[in-house]
Amino acid sequence: MSEAVREATKKGRPEFRNIHITDITTKYKMPPSAIVSILHRVSGFGIFLMLPFLLYLLQESLRSEISYYHFGGIVDNVFTKIILLGLIWAYAHHFTAGVRHLFMDNHMALDKDAAQKTARWVLVISLVLTALCGLKLFGVF
Repeated sequence: MSEAVREATKKGRPEFRNIHITDITTKYKMPPSAIVSILHRVSGFGIFLMLPFLLYLLQESLRSEISYYHFGGIVDNVFTKIILLGLIWAYAHHFTAGVRHLFMDNHMALDKDAAQKTARWVLVISLVLTALCGLKLFGVF
């Protein structure tokens, strides 16, 4: 321990240290609003990265009748369905979190309890929408 740190702890000053990514999950409890904020960024980044794949699928579905059937073959692959399910979650979460941010921009649900409640609702709604779309995607109904 350095001399400055020893002196700071003697005087009752807070000690600031760098934390590792594993410390976040083990030592710190994140509120739902923090989780929603992080997932909002992750989902937006995922949608951005998958944009070329989505545009390719759109091109294949619209080009001709033969390419449409080729598109159907691509989408019938289980690996593709899992990727699409991830994109469905990303879109559903990004959309619902965006609606939450619009409410907050209009000075609604800004206090701590309401913000935590709306964050929980974002998580629940996005997972329910993903589950419903996933059931349809995998042919349950």
